Amino acid sequence: MFKEFKEFAMRGNVLDMAVGIVIGASFGAIVTSFVADVIMPPIGLLLGNIDFSSLFIILKEGKVSGPYESLAAAKAAGAVTLNYGVFINTIISFLIVAFAVFLVIKNINKLKREQEAPAAPATKECPFCLSAIPIKAVKCAHCTAELKQ
Repeated sequence: MFKEFKEFAMRGNVLDMAVGIVIGASFGAIVTSFVADVIMPPIGLLLGNIDFSSLFIILKEGKVSGPYESLAAAKAAGAVTLNYGVFINTIISFLIVAFAVFLVIKNINKLKREQEAPAAPATKECPFCLSAIPIKAVKCAHCTAELKQ
């Protein structure tokens, strides 16, 4: 059983998948940072100094009653919150990842189409005897008929 598992784990597809998962996780962290640190601050400035990660609604007061200065303060007080600002950041992160994956898949499909392009025919048909002959032939090898170029 160990031998079978080792064969399974050492297959190319499993290793490729493992590498893809590690790279995907790293890419997710990069996108999260990109959204939180690069995209959202200018959007927040345009919308009047709004920090989306601190937008929340208090559903139930904590041990210490509000108002809370930040989401972290609300959580520290034990308040139950609806964190719609964090959700907005997550949606933007998802859209960026989805667009990046779309671009990668689009380019892969383009490369596949280029590779699958049909090759020029190597033979043609003799109009007299209907035999297959080389495309550059000027005379049919089967019936010796003269062919037009």
